[in-house]
Amino acid sequence: MVAQGFTVDLNKPLVFQVGHLGEAYEEWVHQPIVQKEGPRFFQSDFWEFLTLTRWWAIPVIWLPVAVWCISMSVSMGRSLPEIVPLVALGIFIWTFIEYSLHRFLFHIKTKSYWGNTAHYLLHGCHHKHPMDHLRLVFPPTATAILCFPFWNLVKLFATPSSTPALFGGGMLGYVMYDVTHYYLHHAQPTRAVTKNLKKYHLNHHFRIQDKGFGITSSLWDIVFGTLPTTKASKSQKSVQ
Repeated sequence: MVAQGFTVDLNKPLVFQVGHLGEAYEEWVHQPIVQKEGPRFFQSDFWEFLTLTRWWAIPVIWLPVAVWCISMSVSMGRSLPEIVPLVALGIFIWTFIEYSLHRFLFHIKTKSYWGNTAHYLLHGCHHKHPMDHLRLVFPPTATAILCFPFWNLVKLFATPSSTPALFGGGMLGYVMYDVTHYYLHHAQPTRAVTKNLKKYHLNHHFRIQDKGFGITSSLWDIVFGTLPTTKASKSQKSVQ
């Protein structure tokens, strides 16, 4: 692949190559290579290992953390009728975080060397290799680091006894998001809801990359006007 006189060699570790694409990075990263096996990122085996995550690691690691957080609120005297709305609110808040991160951070425009490099590691690699089964979910190490600022943010707005349940609900939302994301890429849904979700998300990858940022639902795309147009509606507009 040639851009601005620089050739990206797909047979060599990619992370420190893509920054050289400059302004051409945006176009390059949205030309997907569809295969289950992804490229090598780093020459170092250690750093390469940190980028690889099996999908089942997400529920195995983070569901117990979510349950533990919720149990903390119980141990502080919160009753079940109080816990359930807090957990539900945490899940709901996560859907907004999911949308916001995807739209404003994961799809930020970059053109500098380090900007392109950071974006490729964060999300660009997923658009370039959307079927890479070992880089579809968020690495647990990165999630663990992000938990601290999110926990402290929740503490600012919630009471000490409600903070763990609210955070646990958000963690449940995150687990559902990452597992759903993997499912939409690699499963063959048979039910209408999951079929539509898969179609919705793959549309974001292969047709309109600047719309359809929701993964678990299209709620916030509807609210903020980033719902992608269908082929039918586009053809109707052209006729008018």
